[in-house]
Amino acid sequence: MTTDTMRALVATGYGDPEQLTIAELPVPRPGPGQVLVKIAASTINPTDLRVTTGGYRDLVDLRFPYTLGNEFAGTVTEAGPGVTRFRAGDEIFGQALPRQLRAAADPVRPSLSTGALADYAVFEADTPALHHRPAALDAERAASLVIAGGTTLAVVDAAKIQPGESVLVIGATGPVGLTLVPVLNAAGAEITATARTEEAAELLRGLGAHRTVGYDDYPAGVDVVLNLALFPDGLPAAARSLRPGGRLISIIFPEPRLEQLGRDDVELGFVMNPGNGAHGAQAVAEAAIAGQLSTPIARRYSLDDGVEAAIHYARRHPLGKVVVTM
Repeated sequence: MTTDTMRALVATGYGDPEQLTIAELPVPRPGPGQVLVKIAASTINPTDLRVTTGGYRDLVDLRFPYTLGNEFAGTVTEAGPGVTRFRAGDEIFGQALPRQLRAAADPVRPSLSTGALADYAVFEADTPALHHRPAALDAERAASLVIAGGTTLAVVDAAKIQPGESVLVIGATGPVGLTLVPVLNAAGAEITATARTEEAAELLRGLGAHRTVGYDDYPAGVDVVLNLALFPDGLPAAARSLRPGGRLISIIFPEPRLEQLGRDDVELGFVMNPGNGAHGAQAVAEAAIAGQLSTPIARRYSLDDGVEAAIHYARRHPLGKVVVTM
């Protein structure tokens, strides 16, 4: 059984993370095909802050209050009509966009929720973006890994890195980069990674990067550029580092166009990981348990300190995930 109200990290209008608040909201109810989950852990992600600062207003005008939160781990407390995949008491984890961002979700099997940075949230049950959480994967680790791990799997599939290829990772100190660099190293890539500080550079070298550079010092003649950070105005400089015939893979929405690169002798790919298919929660769990995926946790906060967690993430650019526990 649940109480009638819950805590949630919400935006009451567009603004900086300092304007977020912890609000008391009604506990949402699951409808057909949905499950209600008592959240154990969630995280702060770039999408949370970009949408609440108005960065996606061309995609959606938010209705407030807006509950943040994309990835989670927790316990099913109620299954709605027609749900057979999960039942009350199941430990699950995954990723889901808050419902107002449906336009950016998978059009066939959208993984949507009422917002995971809350005591409770409702999720669509029938999506590969959700899965049973194995006992070997604790709740904090599961919540922190699902997006970065799934995106890493998707990027590796799209980039088709061959042993010995040179790879420039831009945005390497974000959670995806910190998860991806060890996987690239295991694949035999020669890795150059961006880092703003010596602390970040040392961490990346420990994870398998062979060289670190600043954002104004990209190397020339690389085989592959993996863009984990740059919006379109930064892509020409990134593309100049590629050899003719090289490949640039971006994960930054909106999808870039070849003409934005300033050259037409390279390949351009885009990866947006909604957690479906081969890169869903089950694949992430299996790879994590096998020791192939790991995302550092930089800081943990309680939900009561959720505003501080969002400010820390936005202002201090931590080296790893910021996890919020309930």
